[in-house]
Amino acid sequence: MSVRRRKYRDSRTGREREVWMIDVDYTHPNGRRQRVRKVSPVQSRRGAEKYERDLRLALADDSFGRKDMTDERVCPTIEEFSEEFLRNYAAPNNKPSELASKRSILTNHLLPAFAGQKLDQLSVRDIEAYKAAKLESGLAAKTVNNHLAVLRRLLGIAHQWDLLDNKPKLAPLKTAAPGFRFLDFDEAIRLVDSADGEWRCMVLLGLRTGLRLGELRALRWEDVDLKVGKLVVRRAVWKNTVGTPKSGKSREVELSNEALIALKSHRHLRGELVFCQDDGTMLTEGACRWPLWRASRRAGIPKLGWHVLRHTFASHLVMRGVPLKAVQELLGHADIKMTMRYAHLSPDVRRDAVSLLDRPNDTIAALSRGFGESGS
Repeated sequence: MSVRRRKYRDSRTGREREVWMIDVDYTHPNGRRQRVRKVSPVQSRRGAEKYERDLRLALADDSFGRKDMTDERVCPTIEEFSEEFLRNYAAPNNKPSELASKRSILTNHLLPAFAGQKLDQLSVRDIEAYKAAKLESGLAAKTVNNHLAVLRRLLGIAHQWDLLDNKPKLAPLKTAAPGFRFLDFDEAIRLVDSADGEWRCMVLLGLRTGLRLGELRALRWEDVDLKVGKLVVRRAVWKNTVGTPKSGKSREVELSNEALIALKSHRHLRGELVFCQDDGTMLTEGACRWPLWRASRRAGIPKLGWHVLRHTFASHLVMRGVPLKAVQELLGHADIKMTMRYAHLSPDVRRDAVSLLDRPNDTIAALSRGFGESGS
């Protein structure tokens, strides 16, 4: 066949990729044979077949040698490229939740807004109009920025794959620093004491380790060392799909004495999962929601989600003076910027900062006496 799909391993990423190629063996009227093998500029069967027809016409009128068809590259539309982007880039490189988010943003927002436009036709003016329209529809600036992030990545990959010469600059909207909710020390104790049965251990572990709900649901006994007093976060679950944690890396979390005692008391023989249903199967998100809501109601705390426990863990560490770098490692943040949102909770950060400007203590004592004399 002159149009086919070819698999190869990307030398930069080491991942396997798949592309549509054309392979034409053409015989000229004078008997000269010419073979042309090229990657189709439009990565779909239809686009590759059209490219193959155009190439045969160029060979027939003898214009191919004088005018390389790659100079007449046909840039795909956003619809044509989006499926390749999701299949060949997002699916291999993103977690299932990220892939689902990208697909939703493309399907529900970007594709309807830019339908029929080729990637090289998207202008800064078009994108600014998109931002204005989405804000007018009631979407938050942060949500619109999420859309722009997907569009920026899509255009960037098209540029890397030589389907787009230039990409427009996408300026994000200005947004306020994201806030977060956390429990104070007394509320955290009340929440644990108000939880039902085995849920008490899971709530306590959320507060004392900062594990995400998906990481708690996927935690296995083999990941917990009750002798040493630590656990390793190796897995997370999203919509019943088990994968790696959000950062893509495992991390170790030391257990406090309270968490260690709770886990030893919770030890069961129902299966490999630390927290599970009565039959040993994995807990669902829905099954985890109501016990936490019941506990918060009994504790006199407004309804909360499991991620509040993670924020509480980080906030309490910082409030107790734990360095942000240690907090970053315990939370598994890939970037310290994510951890910096808790920096303002440290009671001594600003005091320690300005104290660096002071002179030595003996100098300060003399200075104090001098001020006293001048005031008498």
